[in-house]
Amino acid sequence: MSAIVQMHKLNKSYGAFHVLKDIDLQVESGEVVVIIGASGSGKSTLIRCVNGLENFGDGRLIVDGIELAPSEDGFGTSRTELAGIRREVGMVFQHFNLFPHKNVLENVMLAPIRVRKWPRARAETIARKFLERVGLRDHVDKYPSQSSSGSPSPVRWQWSRGSCCLTSRRRHLIRRW
Repeated sequence: MSAIVQMHKLNKSYGAFHVLKDIDLQVESGEVVVIIGASGSGKSTLIRCVNGLENFGDGRLIVDGIELAPSEDGFGTSRTELAGIRREVGMVFQHFNLFPHKNVLENVMLAPIRVRKWPRARAETIARKFLERVGLRDHVDKYPSQSSSGSPSPVRWQWSRGSCCLTSRRRHLIRRW
């Protein structure tokens, strides 16, 4: 196995708030890593750094052999390399990034259509297959506001699993519960 994500002394601050402090982490290809912490502890920030959505202060971050370097004008990485990382590193959040005006099927189809440029028919066929696999066949036409009440919502939890299954065709998947 080879490391797909390597962090060495990674730091990130928001003003005086030092959210990521000297993070050292190595994730091997195919390895499953769970990041657990209190609200505001930096879990999402860490994941956003890996996907090139958040710049970090200092340290080293290498994703699939491409080093993201902190710089004043972005990541010190070409837009082409950054786009390549974003195409290959999927992110699934439990309660975030669900468009309220789109149903379950449409939310799951969105990334393959927009990022992978799949035809709608292909994205829908695969989305339906994976939604059925995670027990959501009867929920494809529901909207986020129609999911059951309670915390966490079973539909949203499974919905994220459905998104995860669909996007797992990517080489790397980051998942935050």
